[in-house]
Amino acid sequence: MKHIFVINPAAGQGKALGFIKPKIEEVCKKYSLNYEIYVTEKKGDGIEFVENRAKSGEEIRFYACGGDGTLYEIVNGAYGYKNVQVAVIPLGSGNDFIRLFGTKEEFLVLDDQINGVPVELDVIKCGNEIAINQCSMGMDAEVCAMQGKIKKVPLVTGEGAYYIGCICALLTKFHNRFTVTVDDNEPFTQDCLFCVGGNSRWYGGGFMAAPKAQPDDGLLDFIIVESKLSRIKLMGLLNKYKRGEHLDWDITKFVRGKKLKIHSDKPAAVNVDGETKYVNDTSFEIVEKGIVFVVPAKSAFLADREKRMALK
Repeated sequence: MKHIFVINPAAGQGKALGFIKPKIEEVCKKYSLNYEIYVTEKKGDGIEFVENRAKSGEEIRFYACGGDGTLYEIVNGAYGYKNVQVAVIPLGSGNDFIRLFGTKEEFLVLDDQINGVPVELDVIKCGNEIAINQCSMGMDAEVCAMQGKIKKVPLVTGEGAYYIGCICALLTKFHNRFTVTVDDNEPFTQDCLFCVGGNSRWYGGGFMAAPKAQPDDGLLDFIIVESKLSRIKLMGLLNKYKRGEHLDWDITKFVRGKKLKIHSDKPAAVNVDGETKYVNDTSFEIVEKGIVFVVPAKSAFLADREKRMALK
C-alpha cells in the first residue's frame, strides 16, 4: 500500500507544513513505507488530486493533514473508490470529526496512524457532495459560513468563532420556513432554527449537535429545532446546545432515519462538513459503508465498536 500525505499549508495558522513534514518523513523511514507528500496549492485542489490518484486502482491510504476542510476534500476525492482509505492528521482549529475516535494529541501520534485499523463508515450524500461528519440547513449553516471569516481574526479559535457567529446569526437569521420530510413520512412545515443530519456528533469547534450519532450504524440522526423562542432565551440555551443537552427540548424533534429532505421558499444556507452554499432544496441521505476510515491503533472507539457489533 502507498501512503500519501496531503498537507494543507494554510492549516495551523500557516505552520502546518513546517511542523508535520519532518515527522512524516521520520515515521515513514522508520517503517520503510512507500510514501509521498503532496502540498495543496488552492481550495479544492485536494479533491482533484485524490480522485486522480484513486483512479489508478492502486491501494492508497490518504492522510488529510489539516483541518475539517482538508478532510472534506480528501473524502470527496476518495468517495466511490474501494482501493482507498482515509486517515487524519489534525492540524486545524476545529478537527470535529475525530473527536469520537480520540483527542487531537492522540491522532498526532503518527505510529498509531500508520498502524491504525481500517473501518467502514457511513457518509452523507448531499447533492453532489459527500460529508463524513454532519450536514445542516438554517441558522447554524449561516453560522458556519460566518465562522470561516471570523476564524481569520488573530487569536480567535474555531470554537470562539462559532460563538461569535451564533450571536450574529441570532440577530439576522432567526426564522427559516422549511418543509421537512423524513424518509417516506408525511412532510411538515414550520419555522425552523435549523435542521441537522448527523453521521457523527460534533461540529463548529466542539458543539455536540448530534450527541447520540454513530458513523457506522446505518442511520443518520436528524435534529430539527423549531424557532419559537425569543432570541434572548435561545442565547441562554447556547451552552446547553454545545454540551448536547438539546434533544429533550420542547422545540426539538429528534429522529433517526435514512434521508431528510428540506424545502425553503427562500434560499437558505446549507452546510456540508463546513462548506456552505445557498439553496431552496436539499437532502441529506445516508450511504452505508461509504468510506474506509483509519482509526488510530489505540482508540477506545475500536473496543466500543466491537461491543456494539456483538449486541446486534
